[in-house]
Amino acid sequence: MTQSLKVAVMGAGAVGCYYGGMLARAGHDVVLVARPQHVEAIRRDGLHMETRTFDEHVRLAASSEPSAVQGADLVLFCVKSTDTESAGALIRPHLAPGALVLCLQNGVDNADRLRTVLPQHTVAAAVVYVATEVAGPGHVKHHGRGDLVIEPSALSDTVAQAFIAAAVPVEISGNVRGALWAKLILNCAYNAVSAIAQLPYGKTVQGEGVKDVMRDVVAECLAVAEAEGVQVAGDVHAAVDKLAGSMPNQYASTAQDLARGKPTEIDYLNGLVVRRGEALGVPVPANRVLWAMVKLMERKSA
Repeated sequence: MTQSLKVAVMGAGAVGCYYGGMLARAGHDVVLVARPQHVEAIRRDGLHMETRTFDEHVRLAASSEPSAVQGADLVLFCVKSTDTESAGALIRPHLAPGALVLCLQNGVDNADRLRTVLPQHTVAAAVVYVATEVAGPGHVKHHGRGDLVIEPSALSDTVAQAFIAAAVPVEISGNVRGALWAKLILNCAYNAVSAIAQLPYGKTVQGEGVKDVMRDVVAECLAVAEAEGVQVAGDVHAAVDKLAGSMPNQYASTAQDLARGKPTEIDYLNGLVVRRGEALGVPVPANRVLWAMVKLMERKSA
């Protein structure tokens, strides 16, 4: 087995539970920092992981206290983008000096924002490609993929080997910024329309005119990225065309948040493109409409 790591997951929702659970299943010492109802269920029954290849209860520790990150070699930082700075400040007093804090979050600027709160620690950005949902307290359901792209750091090789041995594909890349933008563009194309319609990806793209709207959104995002000097990784148009076919039954995280009456991350998705577009003089009308509609729906469900 690869070197055993002590791992803490800060903000163990759907993404954090999946990756924390996969590492625990491979024999690493994992603690999930989660909401009390999840902690209670996990302590009682283990983490129920219902994936495409197995359905098991995985035993691991759980806590609702940020101090549970104490002594961890690796902290998977999985809170919502809105909570990046506040959650970073909560774990700061408890972080081991040599810990790697790996941002498994949506959006493109979380690692930069977290570095301002944790200037003494190693923070690395990661791009997450996974479709998961919390199906109930202590129960995570996996719908597809699960690969990560992570930034180089002193611990990146060790962490990558641990993930790969735990059946999580990992690539270490010098252009994580470009990969984060590629993921942001996917999210900008799909999340708002899935949220507004409350439909999964497969049905969303069948809507009249929806593919044209998505094409407009992607073109605007690429124009903003170019103005930012970002080298967007891969063929984004092909990735957008492919996503609905590879995850037809997946609801966007924004759709899941709206359905539960929770605040979404839309300000860090289409909203970020709107802000950067304004700052750089790039017109982004399609992104602005989607951002404004989701904000309106947030207020309605609040």
